[in-house]
Amino acid sequence: MKTRLIIASVIVIAGIIVSVAISVTKSDKVDHSELVSGPFETPQDVTRACIGCHEDQAAEVLKSRHWLWHGDEFEVEGKGKIKFGKKFSFNNFCINIASNEPRCTSCHPGYGWKDDTFDFNNPENIDCLVCHDNSGTYKKIPTGAGMPSSDVDLTIAAQSVGRSKKSNCGSCHFEGGGGTAVKHGDLDPTLLDNSKKVDIHMNKHGLECTTCHKSEKHQILGSSHGSMAQGINHTSCTDCHDDSKKKIHKNATIAKHLNSVACESCHIPSIAREYYTVTYWDWSTAGLKEDVKFDEKHLAYSKLKGDLKWEKDVKPVYRWHNGKADYYLAGDKFDSSPLMLNKLKGSVADAKSKIYPFKLMKGKQIYDTENKYLIAPRLYGEGGFWTNFDWNSASEIGMKKLNLPYSGKFGFVETEMLWPVNHMVVSKGETMKCNDCHGKNGAMDWKALGYNDDPLRKGGRERNKLLK
Repeated sequence: MKTRLIIASVIVIAGIIVSVAISVTKSDKVDHSELVSGPFETPQDVTRACIGCHEDQAAEVLKSRHWLWHGDEFEVEGKGKIKFGKKFSFNNFCINIASNEPRCTSCHPGYGWKDDTFDFNNPENIDCLVCHDNSGTYKKIPTGAGMPSSDVDLTIAAQSVGRSKKSNCGSCHFEGGGGTAVKHGDLDPTLLDNSKKVDIHMNKHGLECTTCHKSEKHQILGSSHGSMAQGINHTSCTDCHDDSKKKIHKNATIAKHLNSVACESCHIPSIAREYYTVTYWDWSTAGLKEDVKFDEKHLAYSKLKGDLKWEKDVKPVYRWHNGKADYYLAGDKFDSSPLMLNKLKGSVADAKSKIYPFKLMKGKQIYDTENKYLIAPRLYGEGGFWTNFDWNSASEIGMKKLNLPYSGKFGFVETEMLWPVNHMVVSKGETMKCNDCHGKNGAMDWKALGYNDDPLRKGGRERNKLLK
């Protein structure tokens, strides 16, 4: 028998009366059109109404990685205790959020993070709608520090709320790096269309992001860079698929790969299959001339951003990985190029490692030539590079925000970063074949992976002989 819940209350929030007298079952979606009457003058009014019934959930959000943009404090060898996440990291797309908050925080699940005055402890700053709107009408302003667009009907959005859908997650994660599919390559709007054949889980079977990225107390399972830095919070194909060799693969030749090769390496032969993704970004050429189009939707050269390389049907690169990585941190000095912004942990001699696929992102970004560390320039806003095309003043503002000295001398350094590839999974008939890895022009760089040669060849070495 299903448990029935009887809810009867009258809530007065910011002058808004919300009357409730309904009977629902636990398995039913609560119809919030009967709970929420509105109207709402501000998005914070919506949040206050939500908190009227969901005070505990609001408290959970305030402790979540999605809200804080960093994880818990942990120890890093040679650097002591740190907190790491989007809030503190460098990448070779838009570089760093320091002094760029109103633009970067348009994807923060909150309202008004425009500078250091933002109150992370105030639950009324939470944007409940960005994750729970089911009307499909809610959207944020791209440069609005998380505020919704003025044409959004807040009442319609609030009355529609329910469990998060992939369209909610995609509103931010499909748009990372400043545009559709720019950053990840394996996340784009094709995952929303069940008629597509890009991802067997999200297209053919219509699964939601939350099917794998489960949530407990608003801590969402699944690792990106913040979690990889700590080596925690991972999801795995075997969370759903039995990892018994006989149950996953009856073919003995395939089954013997399971201790060394991640499922994704065979089942994601390429990414960016319908949308272009950026694979190279050269900031050193920004501000020199007017825009040059690659096609009707993309710029090969942007005056704001420099030269961009767009690719489709991108083949991943393959690296040993044990779930952990070291990351470049603000103030880290370097003296070689290219600078790796993240260094994966794992090797052929590490029994906990498997070969995983990654998108290799290359770029050229600004650094302090005397202090020998990367610069986090202000790009957006007053004094930013996108306003006056002056790298010097943009660097002064950004480095002051990081509380690091700026010498007044800058140059540009080649950088590389590896982005994990987990989506765009194909069925068994479309996976990588033997020759795709072991053929003459196979995808694997065997020497980079720690082998003398392809392990199937006479000059190669079996992994079990290399394990510590």
